[in-house]
Amino acid sequence: MITVLAGGVGGGRFLQGLVQVLPQREVTVISNTGDDLEMFGLHVSPDIDIVTYHLAGLSPDEQGWGLAGDTFHALEALGRFGHPTWFHLGDRDLATNLHRTVLLRRGQTLSQATAEIARAFGLEVTILPMTDDRVRTRVVTDEGELDFQDYMVQRQADARVRGVQYEGVLEAKPAPGVIEAIMEAEGVVLAPSNPIASIGPILAVPGVRGALVQTKARVAAVSPIVGGAVIKGPADKMLSGMGMEVSAWQVGWLYEDFLDCLVIDHADAGQERRIAGLGLDVVVTDTIMKDRERKAALARTVMDAIRREAK
Repeated sequence: MITVLAGGVGGGRFLQGLVQVLPQREVTVISNTGDDLEMFGLHVSPDIDIVTYHLAGLSPDEQGWGLAGDTFHALEALGRFGHPTWFHLGDRDLATNLHRTVLLRRGQTLSQATAEIARAFGLEVTILPMTDDRVRTRVVTDEGELDFQDYMVQRQADARVRGVQYEGVLEAKPAPGVIEAIMEAEGVVLAPSNPIASIGPILAVPGVRGALVQTKARVAAVSPIVGGAVIKGPADKMLSGMGMEVSAWQVGWLYEDFLDCLVIDHADAGQERRIAGLGLDVVVTDTIMKDRERKAALARTVMDAIRREAK
């Protein structure tokens, strides 16, 4: 079993490559839920849904979120009544979130609801939320604290970041199966997701980081920073706002207590020696997942790194 810690788009694209290399049933995903929010009375889990839609082959490549070909008639109608429409939930996407909310109100946990939704999309991958408890990523800015989706989607990441808080994380418990998925894995991969807003909340759940330190599996990460920039999302603004480098080296530094190998792009080959100074193996390859073939090639490279001598 290979366990992948994943955020949204970057995680979803990497997983599309991984399931070309491995059978779906051999893959477990631990998904970020710090981005979860309530819209129109519905429990929305953006990162879980992005991963689900990518694995089901239903996510539009150009934007990376939502469902390909979705319409927005319900959102437009809600706007007529004065509801906010800045968070773009399509009609079929709304159905997923409506079903999730129904299951939660019937007493199911987020883990149970996630598993049922994954089955409905025909997936054999195991998708685990990082926790069944409420954790919310709050972005500290010059203008005060913002919920992550307010910062990223409504504000388009235009506020200067000073810090990040994971509200409720100290009281949270790992969802059932999360620690086992790390401890019993053949290998663990941190997908090329935002290290602060996507991977950070997962690592902050009590017990998760300790499991990554203790596991006998090799742990590899794919850097989401390429040539001092991000492919998608606000990771660069968050890192720089918090006084950190926007670099592959910085990603390795954030994970160095448990990481064995960092996979970086050819554009960052000049940092190889510096990253190795953190005590990490470094693999240089093409990390830009432009098409199906490149996604699979990256996954194969990561699996080769994973299958080297275990801890």
